[in-house]
Amino acid sequence: MDQPDENVKLPSCDAYFDTIQSKKKLPLSLQESLTAAFAQIPVSSFPDVPNGRVIEIPGDTSVLDAVRILSEHNIRAAPVLNPESTAPADWKGRYLGIIDYSAIILWVLENAEIAAVALSAGSATMAGVGMGAVGAVGAAALGATGPAAVAGLTAAAVGAAVAGGLAAEKGVAKDGLTAADHLGEDFYKVLLQQEPFKSTTVQSIVESYRWSPFLPITLDSSMLTVLLLLSKYRLRNVPVIEPDKPVIKNFITQTGVVKGLQQCKGRDWFDYISALPLSDLGLPFMSFDEVITVNSDDLILEAFKCMKDNKIGGVPVVEGPNKKLVGSVSIRDIRFLLLRPDLFSNFRQLTVMEFMKTLGSTLPDSGNGLVKPPLTCSPDASLGSVIDSIASRITHRIYVVDGDFEVVGVVTLRDVISCFIYEPPGYCDNYVASAMDKIEDKGAGSVDKS
Repeated sequence: MDQPDENVKLPSCDAYFDTIQSKKKLPLSLQESLTAAFAQIPVSSFPDVPNGRVIEIPGDTSVLDAVRILSEHNIRAAPVLNPESTAPADWKGRYLGIIDYSAIILWVLENAEIAAVALSAGSATMAGVGMGAVGAVGAAALGATGPAAVAGLTAAAVGAAVAGGLAAEKGVAKDGLTAADHLGEDFYKVLLQQEPFKSTTVQSIVESYRWSPFLPITLDSSMLTVLLLLSKYRLRNVPVIEPDKPVIKNFITQTGVVKGLQQCKGRDWFDYISALPLSDLGLPFMSFDEVITVNSDDLILEAFKCMKDNKIGGVPVVEGPNKKLVGSVSIRDIRFLLLRPDLFSNFRQLTVMEFMKTLGSTLPDSGNGLVKPPLTCSPDASLGSVIDSIASRITHRIYVVDGDFEVVGVVTLRDVISCFIYEPPGYCDNYVASAMDKIEDKGAGSVDKS
């Protein structure tokens, strides 16, 4: 698995956006006019989500059922309703946050360790991992399964196993990856059928594994605010609420915005910008040696852990010293591990390539026994061609490759949106500060970097 040099720091919001802006070869007058125009467009003019209804998931829904809901509706995230709320006066009382595959992956990786201990002891109950347990075990049952709680629970569970005369296999439960490497189909029986895992709710995940803040805006806000939140401020989705009402009216995503931009073909400003090569717009943002990749023979859970550790939504799969691109894995693919245990029960030797081949043999739109090849473009591709490619596949990224199919860069939805706007001095300062104050008591965590 290849990752950037340890001394390379992923840029802050300001550093990223300032760098993109400084590299753009666009007339300042065009940027100012376009930004002013977006500032005049109200959020209420943005198309509603399909069927006009935002999919919401009650906080007391189980993790597995939440994954099913996301998968069935082909969405990556959904607002989470507070099950204890009756008639809230504002959104803070009605919603707990947003559940997405990023948060679910954190839960899966951390609980793989706990499940391994339970499995080594014969069952979760025998290992002391029960709903009535106390201390770290009790914290896990309540959803507080952060690193400290996991460490305490592992020690408690191993102690219970030894006291019960059951020897835990050496090496098991050392970490999530080691655990998965020693598990088999019984992993799913523990993780999805035994307590406390079976009863883990969406609410506990949202509260314990918050990946990005929940920042709703109102219908009378401007689209410039939305575009900045989805680009400079790294959000993947922006909930829209009606003024003085606690209900989410719309749910604007990076994908929706880019598809909306694609529909602007024929307008002078769009045709001019989309005809420019990526290099004239400061893309790809990362240099080739900063691109995070996984090797085809890495374990699939190592790929998911890589995404978790780097807070990115997908990684290119490469082979050989030249990083030849052979596939791609996204954080959304975790749903297959949870929904199809019949296909992915053997973690011991399951590599990234085997995972992709298994998907390819079962998905209806796959060919040649492999999943669809990842989207690629050349370094001199136009922004318009990149937008067309991304919109056609509804994916979050396209890989920039050279003539030998070596990965030399990545262009994300965030990058595309950044090409069309800049932030007037202090434009979002008051809004972001106010929003952060409102959610401070909700414990918002770090934001996705892709």
